[in-house]
Amino acid sequence: VARRLSLRKHPECHTMAGGKAIEHLAQTGNQELLTFRQPMRQYRNCDFSFSGLQNLVYNAIVQKEKEEGIQEGEILPCVKDVAAAVQHAVAVHIIQRTYRGMLFCIKNSILPSKNATLVVSGGVASNQYIRKVLQNLADANDFALLCPPPRLCTDNGVMIAWNGIERLRAGLGVLHSAAGIRYEPR
Repeated sequence: VARRLSLRKHPECHTMAGGKAIEHLAQTGNQELLTFRQPMRQYRNCDFSFSGLQNLVYNAIVQKEKEEGIQEGEILPCVKDVAAAVQHAVAVHIIQRTYRGMLFCIKNSILPSKNATLVVSGGVASNQYIRKVLQNLADANDFALLCPPPRLCTDNGVMIAWNGIERLRAGLGVLHSAAGIRYEPR
């Protein structure tokens, strides 16, 4: 979405990665200007998919470009509102699917009845808006929320290393010797 909105050309965002640019612009945008139908509403599972939402957003951008007389590649006057609406739609999708997963785990006794923890990592965990709504979800369901610091949420290698540190501290699944392990290239 950031690429389609040409956010690299936006004066506030030219040095930011796409997700960070969306988050930055969304802070001062009106998320109610556009509403997007939630993806996968017909499926009662825990799967995530953003391709349907991406298509809806792209179509909305094309429509706004036509309304504003803007060529593709130029910055829309309502770009902050589009960013806010997209961020909100993504957050709602994540919350709905995560909540289903939490309920499934509780119903099937997969998680402890007390002290359950929701762990969120990856690029999505660096978005403060999404973290906030996930914190609200966790709080409402008596879950702890565990996220790496945002600066560790952007690089897979760093996230894997952080996970390794946490597992080492907890003494979980740590091999103390690599002897006997066979490594194969893809």
